[in-house]
Amino acid sequence: MMFARILSTARIEFAIALRNRWVAVGVVLMVLFSLVLSLAGAGSAGSLAADPLSVTVASLTSLSVYLVPLIALLISFDAIAGEVERGTLPLHLTYPLSRSEMLLGKLAAQLAVVAIAVGAGYGLAAGYAFLTAGGDAFAGLPALWRLIWSSTLLGAGFLSLGHMMSALARRPSGAAALAIGLWLIMIVLYDLGLLAAIVADDGGVFTTDIFPWALILNPADAFRIYNLAASDAVSAVSGLAGAASSIAIWKPLASLLLWPVLAAFAARFAFGRVTP
Repeated sequence: MMFARILSTARIEFAIALRNRWVAVGVVLMVLFSLVLSLAGAGSAGSLAADPLSVTVASLTSLSVYLVPLIALLISFDAIAGEVERGTLPLHLTYPLSRSEMLLGKLAAQLAVVAIAVGAGYGLAAGYAFLTAGGDAFAGLPALWRLIWSSTLLGAGFLSLGHMMSALARRPSGAAALAIGLWLIMIVLYDLGLLAAIVADDGGVFTTDIFPWALILNPADAFRIYNLAASDAVSAVSGLAGAASSIAIWKPLASLLLWPVLAAFAARFAFGRVTP
């Protein structure tokens, strides 16, 4: 029964996402940027000792770090705040549906949107690689598959973080501001802060002992490090190749797996404090 209630909620939320054009927006963004990066990366494939699809994956990794969290937050920021503003939250809570089931249903539907967008964008990039390189691109399929599922995991974490922001703000405008602020801090300012700390540390304890763990603690950096460590082609074109080679691959993978779970618990805790 619990699974049926979650699935029913997910179907409703996915229909709402279709109606609000979130599916179309996500697909268009991923397809557009993936195609641009595929065209740009095709020219450099010949100068690297890697197949064209792996080189494309290298470019798409950087795209995922910025775009997947942004799409996830844009989809999820009004998940709770929107219900509060429209006055539909008290109605939902009168049904035999717990808050956890409601959040899981929303998460499942929104994660499907992210997965569709990621699959469409990266599938088009793979198709272009096969069109231009033929059978040589088959060697990059493991890297592409790893990028797809790790991007979906990254999106899951930021979807739940968006739910948490939505519950904390309780108004769509405030939730939107919190979501964009979270994206700026975790995706842009966090790395700038680490860079400034490294420069100030000048090879000291922070650089050698704290910096690797600071990278792993951020889900976006953990995603990037995991894909760097698992792919020689990505390492060849990335400035984080040194950091990736010095961190055991299980550490960023563990961070990627734990973040969606921890973020979901945080969202549930914040949602529990929302009064209808």
